[in-house]
Amino acid sequence: MSGVRVLVAGASIAGPALAHWLRRRGAEVTVVERASGLRAGGQAVDARGVAKEVIRRMGLDQAVREARTETAGAHTVDADGTVLETYRADDNGGDGFIAEIEILRGDLSQVLYDDTRDGVEYLFGDRIAELTQDAAGVDVVFAGGDRRRFDLVVGADGLHSALREMVFGPRERFVRHLGHVLAFYSVPNEFGLDRWLLEYQESGRSAALRPIQDATRAMAMFSFAAADFDVDYRDIEAQKRLLRERMTGFGWLTPRILAHLDDTPDFYLDQIAQVVMDRWSKGRVGLLGDAAFSSSPFSGAGTGLALVGAYLLAGELAAAGWDPEAGFARYEERMRSYVEANQEIGRLHARSRDVPEPDAEPILDPGAEWLTDLIERAINGVDLPGYDGVPDSRTPVVS
Repeated sequence: MSGVRVLVAGASIAGPALAHWLRRRGAEVTVVERASGLRAGGQAVDARGVAKEVIRRMGLDQAVREARTETAGAHTVDADGTVLETYRADDNGGDGFIAEIEILRGDLSQVLYDDTRDGVEYLFGDRIAELTQDAAGVDVVFAGGDRRRFDLVVGADGLHSALREMVFGPRERFVRHLGHVLAFYSVPNEFGLDRWLLEYQESGRSAALRPIQDATRAMAMFSFAAADFDVDYRDIEAQKRLLRERMTGFGWLTPRILAHLDDTPDFYLDQIAQVVMDRWSKGRVGLLGDAAFSSSPFSGAGTGLALVGAYLLAGELAAAGWDPEAGFARYEERMRSYVEANQEIGRLHARSRDVPEPDAEPILDPGAEWLTDLIERAINGVDLPGYDGVPDSRTPVVS
């Protein structure tokens, strides 16, 4: 063991993924999560391209595939349910609009937690209340009253990262609203949904139903334009009122889906936003995943960025002998272009959902060479070093 003590804030996907690699590189890892336990459900997240290779190197390919939603593809439909376009999960080698590896956020979080729980300390129902760093370490005061010292601290606590605000400044400096809002929640599958996602879009709004592993349930999703979004992300009742208001009069199955709004156990609504920062570290504190570089759900890449970032951050820190300045700098250097490509995809998708002006030119030409190149960079545009010579407590996965 290196004896390096690392505190990770956040136990969704980025945090446990980082804990996996830090432990393998020899660090002693603590993960603190303000929720009382893992959050179940959530939207379906995807792993494409290089992110699938990270899952394989983690030795979790089988576990992740067993937890997939097993969505066969997606149909876009009109108000009467007539199919307009079809996308299959095996399009583009499984890296298309519907990814081959698609899994509910909560299910992936559970896989990662189960993999790390025996070798990592998890502190649920607690959070970082105060943090002070010096040249040799970081002193942390937890909300529960405990005081401890760590060598490094990493914030993997999402778009609304409390650690980012504590160390780097207010969220307004870094969060960029893309003019849309996304909501999702599970509903009884009374719609005859099988393995196909259904989506209806019109005038900057959309409604969708997607299959999940529990065939008796389905995941409902809504998006709508909202340049003036100002609802507190913690005020659930205000969010539900906003959703009802903005989706009033929308066609297809929308009224039947909204009828389950008050009896769902897992409602979520938030702005479609990105996090843009010049640096993802400050001294001995670094950021990972949405806390550092949210690309927004419209990019389809948040999970991939978290998994790849976790692999590179742990690898570069260990390769640098746990020197934070060198390790964080190399991590940023490797990730930056990959992040920027995925953020550009997210911005283009948001613009494509805006209500177009009369006679406006199409925003996206699917056959454009520049777009093909951008998508390739967003899926595979980062190198994954083997980190030969860096400690690894697990036998390497053989191809």
